[in-house]
Amino acid sequence: MNYLVHSLNDRRTRHSVFLVGVCLMALSTFARSAEVPTVVVQARQVGASYSLDGVIQAVKQSTIAAQASGRVATLQVKAGDKVRAGQILATIDDRDANAAAQRSQAQISQADAEMGNAKAQLERTKDLQSKGFVSKAALDTALSQFNVTAAAREQAVAGAKQTALAQGFTRVTAPFDGWILQTFAEAGDLALPGKPLLTVYAPQPLRAVVQVPTSRTQVVRAATQTLVQVGPSQDGTRGIIPVSKSTVPSADPVSQTTEWRFELAAQDAVNMLPGQQVQVQFSQALGDSPAKLLLPAQTIVRRGELTAVYVVIGNVFSLRAVRVGMNQTREGVEVLSGLSAGDVVALDPVRAGFANATPAKAGK
Repeated sequence: MNYLVHSLNDRRTRHSVFLVGVCLMALSTFARSAEVPTVVVQARQVGASYSLDGVIQAVKQSTIAAQASGRVATLQVKAGDKVRAGQILATIDDRDANAAAQRSQAQISQADAEMGNAKAQLERTKDLQSKGFVSKAALDTALSQFNVTAAAREQAVAGAKQTALAQGFTRVTAPFDGWILQTFAEAGDLALPGKPLLTVYAPQPLRAVVQVPTSRTQVVRAATQTLVQVGPSQDGTRGIIPVSKSTVPSADPVSQTTEWRFELAAQDAVNMLPGQQVQVQFSQALGDSPAKLLLPAQTIVRRGELTAVYVVIGNVFSLRAVRVGMNQTREGVEVLSGLSAGDVVALDPVRAGFANATPAKAGK
């Protein structure tokens, strides 16, 4: 039995070694025979651009606070929960509000009784005055007493409405459909008017918010195109064009920045979340901007902190460190240093990394 087991294991091992050998031979043959496409580094004139870090912000976001004093009886939601408009989010101890409501109802009952008595007295006085048994002054006194009790009843009704409104404040509800972003209290905490309980936001619409230095305000204002990019600007990701923009008409006295807001279309912001980091790129027309060295984004190799490209030297590839700048979208990535115009680099850095990789003619 042991012999059979060892025999099967030996066969499996030999089969695995054979497959690995075949794969290595095929990979080596592919590396020797396949030519790696290349591209020539060119200096082209592109519009001047300026980039700033921004953050995604919900247009509809509310920090909900208590309007009544008391202990938080229940907190019925947590961060990440989806809520509907009018849904109860938290309740506050309402025993004091219930007692006030009962007192207001008792005051209405008392006012009704006094008003009924004054009305009956007024009717009797009218009858007696018509028969000449009482003076006109007595009738005026009865009428005045009736008006006083009627006013007292209206006051009691108004007090009951106010008490009912205060009782409603013990139930904290969602102002709109959305998601709970954060909670600031737990059951048993003391709630006070104006003290935040939680934050709720609507997932749409969203906007990108950037703080623009006052020295760059004119550059941003004169931009002919604005793109919002999620992730690094050099990864070739297509930017999102905002549907509108606005600015806060004041500058922060400490940071000397102005807040700019860029509204995003719903279909573009469907996978974004409030607080997510973005880059906002402002581009201008060609004008008199200097020529820049540009490369396709796929030629860039990133290994940890190293940013490099494979440069053709003779008939082989050599890895060379470069420093890159802004991603000029369709034009390519700007190269700040490490290359010169006319250098030839590999379009496929993975294949260029093989020991026997040979470069094809530029543009092939």
